[in-house]
Amino acid sequence: MRHTLAIKVYYEDTDCLGVVYHANYLKYFERARTELFETHVAPLSELNRRGEIFVVVELKASFRAPGRFGDRITVESDLSVPSPYRAVFRQKALKEPGRETLVTADVEVVCLDRDGNLRELPGSVRGLAT
Repeated sequence: MRHTLAIKVYYEDTDCLGVVYHANYLKYFERARTELFETHVAPLSELNRRGEIFVVVELKASFRAPGRFGDRITVESDLSVPSPYRAVFRQKALKEPGRETLVTADVEVVCLDRDGNLRELPGSVRGLAT
């Protein structure tokens, strides 16, 4: 399943050259994953209360073009579940209009219980996989 999130680039998001500081894309991607969960699974606070804590274990990003102050960006997130214990979000930051690819990332997450032990992904998450 695909989830999208609209982002406006503010001055605070940019570096001294007026381009989006690279680490801010990670924030945008985190927001998109959070919104996906809250829209299609449950609020993260509820998941945490149930002992379903999602953590990033691997991230690979490719920076293709700069975003700039004032740009409108769409973050697309696609979820796959290659095993009962791992979920991978394939994410893109696209500049609107025209949908130029700015950044792509594969973000692998696992689910832990409150004691930090690995647990299977909940069925509600596995059911979202494409």
